[in-house]
Amino acid sequence: MSANVDPETGVWTLNEQDVEYVALGAAILGTGGGGNAYLGKLRAWQQLRAGRRIRVISPASLKDDDVVIVVGGIGAPTVGNEKMEAGDEGYRAVRAVEQAIGRKATALGTDEIGGSNAIEPMIAAALADLPMVDADGMGRAFPELQMNTFFIYGVKPAPGALCDEKGNVIVFNEVASATWLEKLARAGTVAMGCTAAFALPPITGKQIKDYGVKHTVSQAWRLGKAVFTARAEKRDPVSEILTHEHGTLLFRGKVVDLKRWTTGGFARGLVEVEGFGDFGAQTLKIEFQNENLIARNGDAVVATVPDLICIVDSETGRPISTEETRYGLRIAVLGLPATPLFRTPEALAVVGPRAFGYDVDYQPLGEYVDPEPVVAKSGRG
Repeated sequence: MSANVDPETGVWTLNEQDVEYVALGAAILGTGGGGNAYLGKLRAWQQLRAGRRIRVISPASLKDDDVVIVVGGIGAPTVGNEKMEAGDEGYRAVRAVEQAIGRKATALGTDEIGGSNAIEPMIAAALADLPMVDADGMGRAFPELQMNTFFIYGVKPAPGALCDEKGNVIVFNEVASATWLEKLARAGTVAMGCTAAFALPPITGKQIKDYGVKHTVSQAWRLGKAVFTARAEKRDPVSEILTHEHGTLLFRGKVVDLKRWTTGGFARGLVEVEGFGDFGAQTLKIEFQNENLIARNGDAVVATVPDLICIVDSETGRPISTEETRYGLRIAVLGLPATPLFRTPEALAVVGPRAFGYDVDYQPLGEYVDPEPVVAKSGRG
């Protein structure tokens, strides 16, 4: 099945199968976090079945002064699995930012393509009848708001808006920095029950084109489709993921220990994996804060942020999030290269291992390859 792209406008209209592919690919790219993509998929299907549209446009189709508002979930994934949503929180957050700036959004987007945050803007866009841009600010998921390429490279940190399922709306009209926006929004999220929807400050079309990680909706779609195809053709889905994403197999083994707790609006913990096959007699330990941050094989660090540390089922390639990890699971741990936008000194100060308290140097896993866009034409409908 090929994507439904209008040849005249270049607008990609998603159906339920497309959302299924995006959800699977985004769950892999989420590095354990980003919210439950399965639940996000069901909510997006609900919008399609209500007769609404989910459309995606190329970053190249944006005018430099267009307004893009990125939206997603914020909070602890462990709570998000159980806490019921009203369904329109992201939409209401977008409208609150529009009201604060006195302009309507041209399109919506996401700051992280990982997990359900790849889907959240689709839901808001369907409700607003706006397209979503094929780009994000991470190429993965990260636990804090300031950890995206837009803020790292100069987007102003206000105004932003936080909404919950009870009807509460908080607008941050002035903040000292993106880090302060994270602190204040996190405190509000905890008060709201540890999950909420957040709309970031407006981003111009030029900033999306200059600082966005491009074609990541396409990347998630192609990755999800590749895994589905590998399963149907009885090929190894894990090898398919590594080939598709130019990644490295870090480990195969069984989960033998897990420590996990929710604190400060985050799911934190440590998972220990006992190796088998080529990794027999070895032990891998992964620490996470919503997302997987660092992996050690014995005393040796084998991968750190900002590269992606992804846990999948060793046979099916099904992504396993931090809140789903449990004793006895047989897993493969994959390392995927991060966007070059995260490998600069200014970015590593925000998303490198030392930003999370690890006194180790970042060692890139491999070369990043730009995703192939589904929407190649730069027109806009």
